[in-house]
Amino acid sequence: MKNNSIKITKKEVLSDNWYTLRKVTYEYLNKNGIWETHTREAYDRGNGAVILLYNTASKKVILTQQFRLPTYINGNDTGMMIEACAGLLDQDNPEDCIRKEIKEETGYEISKVKKIFETYMSPGSVTEILYFFIAEYNNEMKISDGGGIAEEQENIEVLELDFDKAIKMMYSGEIKDAKTIMLLQYAKIHDLM
Repeated sequence: MKNNSIKITKKEVLSDNWYTLRKVTYEYLNKNGIWETHTREAYDRGNGAVILLYNTASKKVILTQQFRLPTYINGNDTGMMIEACAGLLDQDNPEDCIRKEIKEETGYEISKVKKIFETYMSPGSVTEILYFFIAEYNNEMKISDGGGIAEEQENIEVLELDFDKAIKMMYSGEIKDAKTIMLLQYAKIHDLM
């Protein structure tokens, strides 16, 4: 249902380099019945999907590690982040996207994935909806070394970690990625291991 207390009056593209940054001016009807003018910026990078691969027999999870410039700029001395496998949907539906990302990033081919929820990760400034999945993996599903796509300049290291170690890394701050923390907590709460 459309929100009748919002009227967008102007949109400007501030940047359309890697993704799109827009400046939006809108009228907002506040709770006192008064129209206010607001101006905000919204970063549109598209929607994405993320997955936690887990193995109940070995009690391990597959995560990735790669350089993330924004974290480096904001004080992460190495810029390296440990994350769950993820990617942008582009023109794919979330399930097809995450299956493709699993193969490219981790080298596993997974046919059965389970969607657990979807969420806005940073609704104050980013338009992205992220679709969260889980899936079991085993060694027979490994078809390559993974590591990402060279032409996309992906330099991804695949990590197979004990689940308990990954949880400890989350609490110690070695894992600081929100989507990965959410998936690890989901696995812990739902006793996947």
